Amino acid sequence: MSGPFLWYLNRGTGVVLLVLFTATVVLGLLSVSRRPGVRRVPQFFVQGLHRAVSGMATALLLVHVISAVLDTYVDIRWYDVFVPWGGTYRPIYLAAGAIAVDLLLAVGLTSLARARLSDRAWRVVHLLAYPSWAASVAHTVGIGTDMATPWLRVLVVGCVGVVVAVGVTRLALVRRMAPGRA
Repeated sequence: MSGPFLWYLNRGTGVVLLVLFTATVVLGLLSVSRRPGVRRVPQFFVQGLHRAVSGMATALLLVHVISAVLDTYVDIRWYDVFVPWGGTYRPIYLAAGAIAVDLLLAVGLTSLARARLSDRAWRVVHLLAYPSWAASVAHTVGIGTDMATPWLRVLVVGCVGVVVAVGVTRLALVRRMAPGRA
């Protein structure tokens, strides 16, 4: 099965996924504050939005994966989605996508089982969201058919810039609030 519909569907979902996963990471960074009274938006709202956006991204990821596997123009098999080696179409970047999916599965499954895990165990696994996002950016850059266009380059740079800016700000706040610091 091949044709322009599957190609556009795969390409479109990939671009939207980059934005949704970026929003998920940024909302995750913003949803945790150890300092009461600093927030302008209630924590439950930011966390709820984080969960909703990540849920939408997960559903859209399923569409992205199905359209990639169904499109016979390139050889992407169903197991290439999970196994980061052996892919024949742009293997390094396909592997980055598989790694992103695998890490995201770990994050998602442990989030569903959060009530049965210690906070520490859940947090350690949840940190895999960052390398998952980075792998998805690498996947976009290497396999995205529109990377030669200025709009997608600007979008990728913007997504990376937002995550880096929010992440650095978050780390600075955590460091400043660390016990023993004035």
